[in-house]
Amino acid sequence: MANFPWIKNYPEGIPAEIKLYEYESLPDLFEKSCAKFKDRVAFENMGATMTFAEVDRLSRDFAAYLQSIGLKKGDRIAIQMPNLLQFPVAFFGALRAGLTVVNTNPLYTPREMEHQFKDSGAKAIVIVENFANSLEKIIKHTVIEHIIVTRIGDMLPGLKGWITNFVVKNIKKMVPAYHLDNVTWFNDTLRKGASLKFTKPAIALEDNAVLQYTGGTTGIAKGAQLSHANIVAHNSMITQWFKPYLKQQVSEEIIITAIPMYHIFALTVNGVLMFSVGAKSVLITNPRDIPGFCKELKKHKFTIITGVNTLFNGLMNNAEFAKLDFSHLKGAVGGGMAVQDIVAKKWEQVTGKPLVEGYGLSETSPVLCCNPLDGTHRLGTIGLPMPSTEVAIFDDAGNQLPQGERGEICARGPQVMKGYWEKDNEGVFFEGGWFKTGDIGMMDPDGFFKIVDRKKDMIKVSGFNVFPNEIENVAAGYPKVLEVAAIGVPDEKSGEAIKLFVIKRDESLSEEELKKYLHENLTNYKVPKYVVFRKELPKTNVGKILRRALKEEEVK
Repeated sequence: MANFPWIKNYPEGIPAEIKLYEYESLPDLFEKSCAKFKDRVAFENMGATMTFAEVDRLSRDFAAYLQSIGLKKGDRIAIQMPNLLQFPVAFFGALRAGLTVVNTNPLYTPREMEHQFKDSGAKAIVIVENFANSLEKIIKHTVIEHIIVTRIGDMLPGLKGWITNFVVKNIKKMVPAYHLDNVTWFNDTLRKGASLKFTKPAIALEDNAVLQYTGGTTGIAKGAQLSHANIVAHNSMITQWFKPYLKQQVSEEIIITAIPMYHIFALTVNGVLMFSVGAKSVLITNPRDIPGFCKELKKHKFTIITGVNTLFNGLMNNAEFAKLDFSHLKGAVGGGMAVQDIVAKKWEQVTGKPLVEGYGLSETSPVLCCNPLDGTHRLGTIGLPMPSTEVAIFDDAGNQLPQGERGEICARGPQVMKGYWEKDNEGVFFEGGWFKTGDIGMMDPDGFFKIVDRKKDMIKVSGFNVFPNEIENVAAGYPKVLEVAAIGVPDEKSGEAIKLFVIKRDESLSEEELKKYLHENLTNYKVPKYVVFRKELPKTNVGKILRRALKEEEVK
């Protein structure tokens, strides 16, 4: 690997090849971290904290309960909740019992839930009560035998937990009526498990740890099989990569976890990596409530924050955010979608610290590339491949292309999944184990990769390839624009035409004014034929703009 052009641009002290399997499994990693950092706070949510020792005890109790109801190694368990203290307890406990976790978005429709539960064959579920009515509608079509329900305030101490649950259900009316048979309350599973024997299963590195379903932005969701080996190796890589941040001594490493932990980025970076280095993770239950989010940030001397472009953009458009204390902040890492240059520049102006972009997919645990965290990051790129990881550009026929040419980004490394769960994996890999990401990109002479766009989102205008990311990046740079999304729509004359959806930052913005700016910055065929102003854009719960949903609206 030493011959790859990116190696010379690695931050000092980061090796090209690393020891991949420092732990025998994820439970081994969790247990050793709990023993090492037992008195430190591991997680905080809504003012309540949980130490590493408490995570150890509660996850062990939950694992014992799961074993007591007959769940065996390899069985699948769905976890469907936002960022709450219950999540790490359920996640770590399920893995310690030898189960495979199926991460499920709480905002899924019943149809999406049914697909995921049937496809994974989940036998059990841990679900927040707010979404139980959706489960009721589809439970009979699944093989789920055990339903564990929790309430938002269940792990908050004493009266605070009771009041939270009362307000959520009776005042805010956030729990639609539901009826499910044989429900067990999450807190009861912990009480029962505390008096039960826990038998440690033999877990091999090649065993599945997580079925991480693709976000659905490209069609039917499929479960990426992520093994203990995938996530343990991934943890070793990103531990090395975060060294420039982690070696800056502070009294306490505090990471802000705003991306939901059912998302692979938050799960393995905020959840696993930060746990393994003894950091405190502040779990944000509802990051879309920007004023509430800023109030929470004010309480912490946070050192690292991860998020998506729309989240960072939203924070900077709130007057309270600029008033926060950023003296302990080392930097921010953006993933999940492209970080726009204008957002990264503004973030650095406001906080005085960099916002660097990383890149990965559910199928790759997720990080494949990330910008250096030592100040040598390059705006507009996804950075350099991780240690022990190969990334290359291929054409459609599976031929590797030379540096500087555009093609599909493909990768191979120990963090890449073995395949989709119970699917025909033909066409997923090129020969030699190269995973096809579906993203179009290129590599510069220094080994920095740049994404041009999603292969399937590319717009063909009069025979020219147009990439939505480029149009969105330019449009987002106009001061009166808040958010944008570009798609291709059928056009009799040019085959496809570009349609741009815009949320205004300044209500005075007109179509004519914006088009004039775009004409100044884009060649004619790249300028959108249609500009539509909207109040909101469809997004995943992680904040990723769904171009597919916009396309579907066009066909209706």
